[in-house]
Amino acid sequence: MAFPQIPAFTGTPGVIRLIGHRGARGVLPENTMEGFEFTLKTGVELLELDVTATRDGVAVITHNHHLTRSMVRDGNGNWLQGAEPKVSALSYAELQRYDVGGLDGATAYGRRFPDQAFLTGLRIPRLADLLALLQQPQHLGVHLLLEIKSDPDLLGDTAARQALVKAVVSDVRAAGMQPRTVLHSFDWDLLALCQRIAPEMPASFLTQLPQNAADAGEDSSKAVNPVAGCTVLDLPDRVAAAGGRFWCPYLLDITAGSLARARDLGLVTVVWTVNEPQDIERMITLGVDAICTDYPGRVQRQLLMQGLHWHTK
Repeated sequence: MAFPQIPAFTGTPGVIRLIGHRGARGVLPENTMEGFEFTLKTGVELLELDVTATRDGVAVITHNHHLTRSMVRDGNGNWLQGAEPKVSALSYAELQRYDVGGLDGATAYGRRFPDQAFLTGLRIPRLADLLALLQQPQHLGVHLLLEIKSDPDLLGDTAARQALVKAVVSDVRAAGMQPRTVLHSFDWDLLALCQRIAPEMPASFLTQLPQNAADAGEDSSKAVNPVAGCTVLDLPDRVAAAGGRFWCPYLLDITAGSLARARDLGLVTVVWTVNEPQDIERMITLGVDAICTDYPGRVQRQLLMQGLHWHTK
């Protein structure tokens, strides 16, 4: 079938779309309601977020499969000790005992984001919580790039993978958010499953060449990597052959040549995660369709300085 086009993600003359990565991870705790609310207040209308499910099947917004010591505290405010609990092994009620309002600056992950505010009492939200926020009149133009996390322990468990996709899709449909949601993953088999279960929502194909991977302090998002062995110029063709309409390359994996090829194939190109000023400038110069960033303000400033904008209003 032909996937629907979502104008909010496509290129418009004078506009490069701006996507808040996990809200605004560089300045507020990631994948939290507080982080999303802050990002929306800055005028960002596209949000990227990560979703997995609890033991009792609640779709929740968090990147890592485990509660990691670098960003999670117990009910007494202490950084986690010992084994890091797996989100899928906890009920939603059990998950609410943990505080995700700050980073431990002594960890490799914490050192990556020295400007992130340290808050207390923040909880991992349900996907339904964010979807409810986006029903408010002032947020009806906001769209989601929703990454479903592929669990490396469950690659062969078709029933578990189907249950996760169905839980996510059920929440999106219940909120009537299908026209504003793109389903997003590094796991292309999972995206194929998404297209069978929810053909009304387009799929976004994340890519990262192995030689450019650097995700210190995080669970791997790439339980499988279908582009291992590819060159930069191969990537758009691989995405198009898989039925994609959105190509989301890592910032080091895009060139003028690969972007031109993506345009020839009709792909919307969303580059991640673009944080440093020189990288932001390079993406603007290339003319990508959208920039996903932990620092929305940095991208806003550079776009404005070049006479560009991040939405059409």
